[in-house]
Amino acid sequence: MKIICEKENLLKGINSVVRAVPSRTTMPILEGILIQTNKDKLKLTSYDLELGIDYTMECEVIEEGNTVVNSIMFSEIIRKLPDTEIKIELNKNKLLVIECEGSLYKLSTMNPDEFPELPKIIIENSIETEQTVLKNMIRKTIFAVSIEENRPIFTGCLFEVVNNSLNVVAVDGFRMGWISNSLSNSTNNFKAVIPGKTLNEVNKIILDSFDTIKIGVSTNQAIFEMENCKVVTRLLDGEFLNYSSVIPNNWETRIRVNKNALQNCLERVSLISSSTIEKEKKYPVKISIDVGKIVISCTNQTGDAKEEMYTETEGKSLELAVNPKYFLDALKVIEDEEIYVSFGTNISPCIIKPVDETARNYTYMILPIRMKEE
Repeated sequence: MKIICEKENLLKGINSVVRAVPSRTTMPILEGILIQTNKDKLKLTSYDLELGIDYTMECEVIEEGNTVVNSIMFSEIIRKLPDTEIKIELNKNKLLVIECEGSLYKLSTMNPDEFPELPKIIIENSIETEQTVLKNMIRKTIFAVSIEENRPIFTGCLFEVVNNSLNVVAVDGFRMGWISNSLSNSTNNFKAVIPGKTLNEVNKIILDSFDTIKIGVSTNQAIFEMENCKVVTRLLDGEFLNYSSVIPNNWETRIRVNKNALQNCLERVSLISSSTIEKEKKYPVKISIDVGKIVISCTNQTGDAKEEMYTETEGKSLELAVNPKYFLDALKVIEDEEIYVSFGTNISPCIIKPVDETARNYTYMILPIRMKEE
């Protein structure tokens, strides 16, 4: 194998595929990147047996061949080389020779025949959307994915296509994020739960652009296809929450509030709530709603905090306690200037929605914390 390619293109491919290299594995071959050539194309592949990524780029192929090289060493060397052409050759001793201007490196390699093949997916349903749309939908839900492995189905996001709209839903048992976007092409209804780990990596690869990304699913696998990159992942098994049945349709109390003002108040009060003096404890924040205003407060051994802000309020006065992080995670990804926050009782879910649901289509649901009787 002998190739010549531009550092910028090679590094872009390496940065994409290293995301599927496992940090720990009992199979040393998986710690490598599979390098393959075909005519004037170079393909890089990584696979941790659950998530696989391959990236194809143009380069000058002088002699075809393939090999596997340690991902960390290979990526670090390429990253630090000058920004110019890089010559890579597999010599007679199966060493990968990397040359660039005055730099020369030789790396040991592994047998490419031992590298596991990525699953071949027979696509049963698929959709296409703009990369910027998918990037936005993942960003606005992924924070609500569960990190608890005792309920594996909630460690992923539900991708649900209904009536030509894509819904992405994340739940962790204490909160839920839901966002919807219309699809331009007609497609079948289907559901698939994609691991949060995969979506985090996909979101780092895709661009904030109008370029198309295709998502295809089979019974137990999914594939994300871009112009020169493919991401293959297993799907999560199990029954996802019937989320539409748990979102309250009615409210007893509702506020219309400036999103940034509410976020700033919660961030200041949470300095007391998540005191570094008592790292093992997280104190809830109390929200008191009255006519025309809300009061956000917290008291613990560190001190106390109180923020008062004026809002448009409807319905009954109410007092409840919440985990401020759950509120802040949702508020940080909302771009609207004003939002509705709706409440039932002090133990029923709080709902965050856009003021204009025809322009934006998202819902965040947060469970309150039961307050101790004083």
